[in-house]
Amino acid sequence: MFKKRNRWVVSSVLAIAVFAFLGIMVVLPFAGALQSSRSTATNDPSASPSPGSGAELTDAQKADLEAQVRGYQLVLEREPGNQTALRGLVEAQIQLGNVEGTIEPLKKLVEANPATTEYAVLLAQAQNETGDREAAAQTYRDVLSTRPGDMQALQGLVGLLMQAQRPEAAIGLLQDTLNLADEANQTQPGSVDVVSVQLLLGQVYAQSGRVSDSLAIYDEAAKLDSQDFRPILAKAIVLQATGNDAEAQPLFTQAESMAPAEFKDQIKLMAAGQAPGQSESTDTPDSASPDTTDSEASPPAASE
Repeated sequence: MFKKRNRWVVSSVLAIAVFAFLGIMVVLPFAGALQSSRSTATNDPSASPSPGSGAELTDAQKADLEAQVRGYQLVLEREPGNQTALRGLVEAQIQLGNVEGTIEPLKKLVEANPATTEYAVLLAQAQNETGDREAAAQTYRDVLSTRPGDMQALQGLVGLLMQAQRPEAAIGLLQDTLNLADEANQTQPGSVDVVSVQLLLGQVYAQSGRVSDSLAIYDEAAKLDSQDFRPILAKAIVLQATGNDAEAQPLFTQAESMAPAEFKDQIKLMAAGQAPGQSESTDTPDSASPDTTDSEASPPAASE
């Protein structure tokens, strides 16, 4: 059983290891604000450190943003499909902290841009943030119905299932994606990034206490792409979190040697048991009780 200090390592740092290096992120400038500040990496592997929408605004800034909202709304009254106004309205509402106000314009953007999955992911994030997890799950599934390997949608839906304390459903989703990968990639080459899906599956295994399964899937991923440092790094983190530091350190060294230069310092911090930007003083004492599912986790909502 993971102790709480190890849970921090395997949840928070493993999430960084898997996703900070995937290069999959919503590219619109306001996307990060839709990440719920209440999400935790323990129950939501899709959660990643990002700024929330709670930054304090001056009265002048707030007034300016509210004026922008009114302006965009006036434009949309005349031109309901004006995408510049829709995007501007979403961004202004988020800066005001009104995530609920982004949902309708995002729905219109999704409808007008079915090939742009970033809008659908933003919509699902907003729906989740406002408490409508069923709608969020359906939005992710709509993306996956036509793009089964979309990592943003997979990450988001897996996160919802984990929030709902349904790891087996998350595992089944990812296993199905891997089983269909060959066929999907024959139809559309590169549509399913098998290694990235394996990394996500390994994280779910680790967070579910299935450590041997997690290590095995990382070994498979490493064999599939011998130049990819991520499976090696992820395996090192799991080994470290389970007290096998002697086995983990050579893997950290190997991952660091393989990784692009911009990631080497972060890997060194991980090897020391720290998340980038955090110090050892943030660790919970070793005497912490064995890991259990967080009591504050949201009740089950996402359906299979």
